[in-house]
Amino acid sequence: MNRRIIIFTIIIMTMSLIGLMGIQIYWIKNASSVKEATFRSIVNDVVIKIIYNVERLEKNKAIQINQYERMLNFTRHLPYETFITARQLDSLISLELNLKGIDTKFVFGIYKPENETFLLENSSKYRRELIDNGYANELFRSDIFSTPEYLLIYFPHEKQFLLTELWSMILISMILIIIIVYSFAYTVTIIFRQKKLSEMKNDFVNNMTHEFKTPISTISLACEALRDKDIRKREEFYENYISIIQDESRRLAGMAEKILQTAVLDKGQIKMKRERINLHEIISDVIKNIMIQVEIKDGVITKNFGAGSPFIIGDKVHLTNLVYNLLDNANKYSPKRPVIKVNTENTANGIILTIEDNGIGISKAEQKKIFDKLYRVPTGNIHDVRGFGLGLSYTKAIVEEHHGKISLESEIYKGSKFKVFLPFSEGKEFGLF
Repeated sequence: MNRRIIIFTIIIMTMSLIGLMGIQIYWIKNASSVKEATFRSIVNDVVIKIIYNVERLEKNKAIQINQYERMLNFTRHLPYETFITARQLDSLISLELNLKGIDTKFVFGIYKPENETFLLENSSKYRRELIDNGYANELFRSDIFSTPEYLLIYFPHEKQFLLTELWSMILISMILIIIIVYSFAYTVTIIFRQKKLSEMKNDFVNNMTHEFKTPISTISLACEALRDKDIRKREEFYENYISIIQDESRRLAGMAEKILQTAVLDKGQIKMKRERINLHEIISDVIKNIMIQVEIKDGVITKNFGAGSPFIIGDKVHLTNLVYNLLDNANKYSPKRPVIKVNTENTANGIILTIEDNGIGISKAEQKKIFDKLYRVPTGNIHDVRGFGLGLSYTKAIVEEHHGKISLESEIYKGSKFKVFLPFSEGKEFGLF
């Protein structure tokens, strides 16, 4: 897929996601406004009802005390302390609010603006808030001889209460937004991974074609040469060409086997023939086979078998391939006179194999990817390094199949050191690197 198309798609998806989140926030804000308006309406109704009850209590008390005198005074109301207390008023307000489904802390006060005093209150803590932000309604409006007095109610935790009323909607919206964001991020990640994998596969196919083409061409030329009657008559040439064909055939078989091994690993169908093996013998055999390639570059391989107990339970073929891959990499990525050190040492639970070289090294950024399938470390000016990018991913898989661990220490132009831990037997937990 074209990179521009991917970026354009991501931008469109991002804008759509932002738009969707904006709509969600808009809906929540509108719902909050509706809840707030409903809350105010309910509180105003409650205040009006409380005022009606207060006036009714005052009227009943006045009748009990002296009905005739109250008629002469016409509408002037009695002092509050004569017919209601702060506790009684608090109970009345609580009852009415609970009936309306409002269960949150409140403070109230009967306020007289003329002399800025509270005639009755249940708390003096929120006086300023009561005056500035309280729900207010006038008491005894028919009392034409007294200055206005107001019943004020204030809810210190009004915002929190309204939010709790909306919590289910907010929670569901947040969960949906998180799911959408996660799905979007995951999709973008998968797109880039698939794009990268596609590029790596294309590189692999091109590289594989080149790798297979060389031995095929060599075999073809050798076969053409063998058709020459003069060459057939000269036995040294004849044997030489036969040897070339055999070597190139083995090389082709080895490359095909490596690809097949990777396919088996991908399917999780790898089969291990476990037996008691001597790791030192495997390492020595591999060094003997690869030494020619190292000596061609005027290099050396030194070994220090410090492990007193080299026997482990494992698959001989796969462990041989593991050691070969690590030594082959050490040789390939050492441009001049490779110096490869092979060491072993015992731990309480197994053997640590260390393979160190003086090659080009691997940067910190590349170290995170070297065990990925099809990944090949950039080699700068070195253009003769061959391979499919399968060796280290296969190596790691074999180590893990043996319940071991592999790690890397490397710096650019200072070489690399691979450490492989292999347990004596399976079924144990290890944490060495």
